[in-house]
Formats: sequence, C-alpha cells, structure tokens
Amino acid sequence: MSGKRLLVLNAGSSSIKFAVYATDGDLRNPDWQGQADGLGGNRARFRVFGAGKVPQVDETLAAAGHRQALERLLGWLDQAVGYQSLLAVGHRVVHGGTDFHAPARLTDANMDALEALSSLAPLHQPHNLAPARILADLRPELPQVACFDTAFHRTQPAVAQRFAIPREWTERGVLRYGFHGLSYEAIAERLHDEHPDLLSGKVIVAHLGNGASLCAMDAGASVGTSMGFTALDGLPMGQRCGALDPGVVLYFLEQGLGREEIQDMLYHRSGLLGMSGISHDMRELLASDDPAAAEAVATYTYRAAREIGSLAVALGGLDALVFTAGVGENAPAVRAAIVAHLGGLGFAVDSAANRDNQRVINSADTRPVLVVPTDEEGMIARHTLKLLS
Repeated sequence: MSGKRLLVLNAGSSSIKFAVYATDGDLRNPDWQGQADGLGGNRARFRVFGAGKVPQVDETLAAAGHRQALERLLGWLDQAVGYQSLLAVGHRVVHGGTDFHAPARLTDANMDALEALSSLAPLHQPHNLAPARILADLRPELPQVACFDTAFHRTQPAVAQRFAIPREWTERGVLRYGFHGLSYEAIAERLHDEHPDLLSGKVIVAHLGNGASLCAMDAGASVGTSMGFTALDGLPMGQRCGALDPGVVLYFLEQGLGREEIQDMLYHRSGLLGMSGISHDMRELLASDDPAAAEAVATYTYRAAREIGSLAVALGGLDALVFTAGVGENAPAVRAAIVAHLGGLGFAVDSAANRDNQRVINSADTRPVLVVPTDEEGMIARHTLKLLS
C-alpha cells in the first residue's frame, strides 16, 4: 500500500472535517487536515492545512452544499496526490445501534440499516451518512468504512446498559449505548503505549468538549459511561442539557411546548449556554465577570465530579483520571475545579503543572491525573486500514 492515502471524514449538518493519512506513515499524524464549513448557506469556506497546521488552501465556495464540498475536496486531493492514490474513506458515524459493534464496510444494505437509526441520533446520524451516499455516487469504486462512537461501549455489562423500563422496550433496543467511543478508544491506545500500568487498572476518562461525557475503563475496556440512549444524556455540555428528570419533559409538554421546540431547547439552548445566558464557549465563560457565567461553570464542574464518583463505584475503585478533548485539554480552571471535588478519592492537582497544561498534573503523592490529547480521526484511519488489510 506504499503511496496510498486514507481520507477520514467527520460530517455535520453544515460542515465536513477531514484528514488525509499516508497508509505507510504515522496514522496519528495526518499529511493534511481541514474542513469545509458554512455548507448550505450563501458562502461556504474550504480550508486545507499541511503538517504543523500550515495553511495551504483557503477559499470561498459560493452556495455550496455537502456534494459541492466533497467534489472540491476530491478535486484538490486528486491534484495533491493523484486520483489513484486514494485507498479508502473512513467515516465517523455516531450510532451503530445493537448490530454494529465494530467498524464496517458501507455497503448499500449497511447504509440503509444505519440510516434507520437516525431517530436515535437525529442531529448526527443523517449528516454522518450523507457524504457516504454522495461518495458512492461520485466514486462508486472507492471502499468506504464506518467507525462508530457507540461500538467501544458494547463491552459494558448488561446492568450498565439497561433502563428500568418495560422489558419489551429494552428488547427493542432502548438501551444505554454511550458515545464518544472513538475518542475513548484512542485514549486507551495512548495509555497502552505511554502508561501501560494505568491502562491495566481502573481509569475514568473525561472527554470534555462542546459535547461532554465520561467513560469508566477497567483494563482498557468500557464498563460504564455517562451518556445513554442518546448523546443528550449525562453531563451538562455546551448547548445540551445532560441528565434531566423525564418529568421535566412531561412538564414542558403540559405547558404547551411542542416536540420540536423541546428538542431545540434541550439540544441547542441548554447546557452552558442556557445556564449562563451568555455563551456555550467555556473560554468566554471563564473570562466573564458575570455571576451567571460563574454559576454555569460551577454547575458543570460539580456535575462532572459527581458523575466521576458514580463511575468509580461502577469500577469498584479508581486508579487514575484522564482529561481530554477541547475543554479537558485546554482549560486548567475547569480541571482544577473538578478535581477539587475529588479529594476524598485521593486526587489533587499541582497548580503549576495544571496551569501549563502538562501531561501529568497531579500533585505529589496523590493519584495520577493526566491530560491526554484525543485522536478520533487517527482512530478512524487505523480502523479503516485494518479492516481493508
């Protein structure tokens, strides 16, 4: 496969993030990465960055949708490395349901089955799969692979997956699936390489970004997670509410709110944005002197620490804590506030190490607290190459 490339896509409703890897190179370091955003609007933007995030392409695409963006991406890639060099495309797909426990080739039948899961992840699944349909039309000979955010959590015991609802609905697939699995799998790989003593123990990983969740790992396998049936559950997030008493939804219905209005509130107008009334961006809230911003951050960090305590029980102990993703990797104040709640579990941060975003931030003689960059795109590339080998 010398000279061949893998294209990794992570598509949303108005954007496509991408990365390009050499199959005979380091699948943790892409040759190029970039994104097309503003899709569906009057002016879209197409950008490509080389190694070290050096800008190489930055142009406007007039009134572009996903198809036009993919045509531009393929055209650029053909110029950069040649038409025949592209081996396959790997896609991030949020939901694999009960049937997809591992990466899978995107055949027509598999795409149909995955599209049927769209109601379980309405804000992600249709957009994750749309580029696969387009590429099947543009390049039908090109192999495509789906990698699932739910698959890593299928190792969880049945008691961690069940809801206390009538059994018939459990048998119809209403379960705690968990998400961010590609991120957690990437962290498990990194711990295997750099901290094998920790990976063999009991670790909680905090994936804190605009979306946020926790995963409890025992010897590298998921045994519990904060997200459930949908990516709306668990921790408060940038714009999503996190865990919510179902009675609140019933109350909203009684007050005359419709389904779409409730969905928009819980997915787009809640979380940090809803609590603060200012922003979903943690950086803006930490810089604000508005008391509502401080209250939102305090609620966010309290809920994270409380859920860590719950997952420590699921693990039967806790040896280490790992922070990852945008907030987890870059917000020392958030890490410090979360760990401050966990002194009873033997955790404390070293202020200087935490401030400097070092990889190991615990104070001396306390349990390990690590900051580890996630690598979802690289994980997809590695899965795709392995499946096709």
